[in-house]
Amino acid sequence: MKRQSGFTLVEVMVAVVIAAILASVALPAYTNYVRRGKISEATSNLASLRVVMEQYYQDNRTYMNGGACGATMPAAPAVQHFTFACAGTATTYTLTATGIGGMAGFSYTLNEANAKASAVAGVAGWAGNNACWVTKQGGAC
Repeated sequence: MKRQSGFTLVEVMVAVVIAAILASVALPAYTNYVRRGKISEATSNLASLRVVMEQYYQDNRTYMNGGACGATMPAAPAVQHFTFACAGTATTYTLTATGIGGMAGFSYTLNEANAKASAVAGVAGWAGNNACWVTKQGGAC
């Protein structure tokens, strides 16, 4: 009698189902991991800008330089996932990092009192927080 070798259709389908289940769990976790890694671009640049703004204030007794912030905002190619902006007066400022591309919907702010806030719009599982910079899903800091 001749023995057949190979896989049956049922065995192949079971393997496909197992692979699909693993992918359905792994893909969202990986996407979240990548997103969390990109957040550090905003938070680290905002912290650095705050230091520059305070140094500028110590030297000039104002945060503004002819209507513009005393710090130069980082731009591409140095930053890829956020745009940075500054608004303020002689005695106040607000630094903002706004997500672009895959980080659209994320926004982080920092002011002269070192008050941190974050807003997240349209990103499933993520929420903003008015008291800190969100770095994890659900509004956790």
